[in-house]
Order: sequence, then C-alpha cells, then structure tokens
Amino acid sequence: MSVRTLPLLFLNLGGEMLYILDQRLRAQNIPGDKARKDEWTEVDRKRVLNDIISTMFNRKFMEELFKPQELYSKKALRTVYERLAHASIMKLNQASMDKLYDLMTMAFKYQVLLCPRPKDVLLVTFNHLDTIKGFIQDSPTILQQVDETFRQLTEIYGGLSAGEFQLIRQTLLIFFQDLHIRVSMFLKDKVQNNNGRFVLPVSGPVPWGTEVPGLIRMFNNKGEEVKRIEFKHGGNYVPAPKEGSFELYGDRVLKLGTNMYSVNRPVETHMSGSSKNLASRTQESIAPNPLAKEELNFLARLMGGMEIKKPSGPEPGFRLNLFTTDEEEEQAALTRPEELSYEVINIQATQDQQRSEELARIMGEFEMMEQPRLSTSKGDDLLAMMDEL
Repeated sequence: MSVRTLPLLFLNLGGEMLYILDQRLRAQNIPGDKARKDEWTEVDRKRVLNDIISTMFNRKFMEELFKPQELYSKKALRTVYERLAHASIMKLNQASMDKLYDLMTMAFKYQVLLCPRPKDVLLVTFNHLDTIKGFIQDSPTILQQVDETFRQLTEIYGGLSAGEFQLIRQTLLIFFQDLHIRVSMFLKDKVQNNNGRFVLPVSGPVPWGTEVPGLIRMFNNKGEEVKRIEFKHGGNYVPAPKEGSFELYGDRVLKLGTNMYSVNRPVETHMSGSSKNLASRTQESIAPNPLAKEELNFLARLMGGMEIKKPSGPEPGFRLNLFTTDEEEEQAALTRPEELSYEVINIQATQDQQRSEELARIMGEFEMMEQPRLSTSKGDDLLAMMDEL
C-alpha cells in the first residue's frame, strides 16, 4: 500500500463530484428574473461551486491531506465528501448523496483502469484541476488555492519513480475492486458490462515510451539483435503522439479526467446483483474494529474544525435532486441496501473513553447538520469545513 495515494484519491473524486453537481445545477437552472425563491439560478450555481471548491482546497486541509498516510475506509471518505457537498447553500438528501458518491467512485475507477501508464494518474488529476479552475475563473483568491495545490502535487509526485506510481495505482485499484455499480452512461457507451465491470479497450495509443505490440526481438549474449518474429496482437494500436504535459499550464494529451458531463445527458446508477450480494457479505461486524481508532483520528483531523453556523433569515436552503423526479429519489431511498448507507460511522468505541468522546463530538455535528432547516437563508448554515484545523 502506498502512503502517497490519499491526495490523488481525494482530489480526483472531488473533481468528479464538482462535475456532477455542475451538470445537475445547470440542468435545473432557472433565469434569475424568472426564478422563484425555491429554484436555482446561475448565480446560485456559481456560488455553490465557489463555496465547495474554496472549502475543498483550504490550505490547512491540504497540508493535512498531503501528509504520508494510508487510505481509510470508503465510509470515512464518503463522510468527508458529504460534509464537503454541504459546505454551501445546497442540500442533498441521503438518496441523492448515495447516487452522487456512486457516480464519483465509478468514474474515477474507470479512469484509473484506463490509465496507459501508472504515472498518468497524475495527468488525470491535473485534468480535474484544470477543469475546476474553469469553474472559478472569476474568483482569483480561490484560483490561487487550486494553483497552490497543483504546486504541491508537482513537488511531491514529480520525482516519484515508475515503481512508486505503480504502487499508487495498485492501491487505488484495491480500494475500488469491490465496486461494480452500473452507470447508464457507461452502459450506453459499451464501456461497462451489465455486471458492472468495465471493458478494457484493445485499440488506441499505447503508453508513451512504448512500442506498438507485434514484434519480438531476440538478442545473443553480446547484446546483438539476431532475430525478429512478428505476431498478431488482435488489437488496433497506434504510437502515442506525445507525452502529456505535467506543467501548470499545458496540453495533458490524455482525456481521462476531463468533464464527461459537458454534454447534457441523464446519468443513472444501478446496483448489480453481484454487488448486492457482496455488500451483504461484507456488512460491518459489530465486533470492535482494530482500525476504528485510526479512522476516527483521521476524521478528527480532517473535520475537527467544522462548525455549523446558526440559521438566520426566513429563506430555506436550496435542495438539489440528482434524480429525474422527487418520486425516483424517494424510491431510491427506500430500496437502497441498508448496509450501503453511510449516514453514520459504525464503530465500537465504548471501551475507549477518549475515542468515545471524539466520536460523540463528530456524530453530534452530523446530527446538527441533519436537523430540519425551516428558517435558513441562502447564505447561512454553511459548513465552515476547514476552519481552525
């Protein structure tokens, strides 16, 4: 397991989350002069994205994130994204948050699987950052936060060897290996099978620095080539045109990690039968988890400074529905397997007083967040996610 994987996982999943939210906010956008108080406008969309991106790239949070550390459980990371998604005037209920996280994870899993070289996962990350900067081009302060994160990535990952990137890629694939959620967009494009597994292509550019397959060279003990044998590889490969740029501004060449929602089309998620069975088999045990304290410490470091601001003003917060209709959202909430809901972190903490107190504090914040907000104004009740870390 690589201790340098967490920042790449967080930033890429966060980028996919922003793509999805932007697409849904645009789809539900109402012109400002025609919008009612309970409908989204273009100003609201920009505000939501600015709030989330500013929180996501908070300097202190990034410093904590870039410290060498192992990956934590899907539930721990999902909780961080739930807090992040609510760091704005936008509110998501449980079903929409589940769908959002499913789309995020499956999109990045697909990108990791298709990376030509392990090092190209860094180009995928840069593609996410490049698009994120497009969301905030009118906000120079937030733009500076993203550029600072880019510099940290370049400094930390720029000198890693191919072997270290291979270990990072393996760590990511281990994290995603049990997730086989079907996504309508992937199914329609025939890059995903009905069982939720992805289809790997046998055509296109080969990794930069490698040759098109089809030739075997044989050498003698002096290093001289003595024989060539050609074979049919069964694909349609071509040489890579050039290497993607790892600079702050440059042509990444690789398209993985760019915004696949830029063309407006519906995206649905479906839990495959094998995934349902697997989820049932892997439901968390009620026995104490030996990693519980480590994950709790992780959440405390990342979210310990979150504050819930007191509601003020007469207007409710804006709710975003990731389903086509409210009825679909309600049905998804009823049919979602209980073991796949992440509303709470189920850890046994009764035998450790300090751990119990810390868990109670974090859980208390979640409960406060989920209270009915009958008198919340647009600009209030935001989660100051990274304050006082």
